[in-house]
Amino acid sequence: MTRHLDLDRLSAFDVHVHVEADTQGRTSLDLELLDASAAYFRGEHPPTPTIHDVAAYYRERNIGAVVFTVDAETALGHPAPRSEEIAEAAADYADILVPFGSVDPLTGEAAVRRARRLVEDHGVRGFKFHPSLQGFRPNDRTYYPLYQTLQEMGVPALFHTGQTGIGAGLPGGRGIKLGLSDPMLLDDVAADFPGLVVILAHSSIPWHDSAISMATHKANVYLDLSGWSPKYFPPQLVRTANSVLRNKVLFGSDFPMVTPDRWLRDFAALDIKPEVRPLILKDNTARVLGLAS
Repeated sequence: MTRHLDLDRLSAFDVHVHVEADTQGRTSLDLELLDASAAYFRGEHPPTPTIHDVAAYYRERNIGAVVFTVDAETALGHPAPRSEEIAEAAADYADILVPFGSVDPLTGEAAVRRARRLVEDHGVRGFKFHPSLQGFRPNDRTYYPLYQTLQEMGVPALFHTGQTGIGAGLPGGRGIKLGLSDPMLLDDVAADFPGLVVILAHSSIPWHDSAISMATHKANVYLDLSGWSPKYFPPQLVRTANSVLRNKVLFGSDFPMVTPDRWLRDFAALDIKPEVRPLILKDNTARVLGLAS
């Protein structure tokens, strides 16, 4: 039976969900990094869900999910689950999952070609990047052909920004550089590619003031609220989400490290206007991803 996404049936849409293992047991990170990340988040869920695990979890809760991995093979020397496999499996769960792809920017023209194939041949609806983990400075013009391709295809780019739990507590953070995820590096990208939707993940905390400024200034910049329980949101983030950015912020959990159960429970206690809640929880994401009719 062919399944279709029915937005009216969904209670929310989570724009930030990791697929951390494939069906052959290959994980997105090596064991040392997985252990460090799990210790940092003190997660409630096993840290390496497959796409089948994710689909079952989100279908049970009637929540839509954008799913992806991060291809950082050049920087880490560790292959991630393949985005092609994730996209093909997501097609079997099209009532609940929207696949994003991931390409390794350090592979140059190969990344551009693969991004195009992922959209045209595999139905990918956007791309996830993690500059700190993938080891690239996102405003380096070396990567502009990749952004140009995404802009031409009309698919958004979701960037990890701000703090990361990956490598946390390890000597030198295992060489992972936080400065590569400063959101101001993406201000250049958003300015130079005005037709490219740029989503700043995790509200760029602790650089949230910069992220708020960018989302206020540029029509193509959005914030996702993943990676932090809402009870830890900075006051200025709550204030602007309730007002000038009410149409620019998106619900994201960071599953499996932060579950939607925990996030939604804490969001319910947050001082958010009743008319703004559905925008954050579902409507803004549906519009940004082109899912709304």
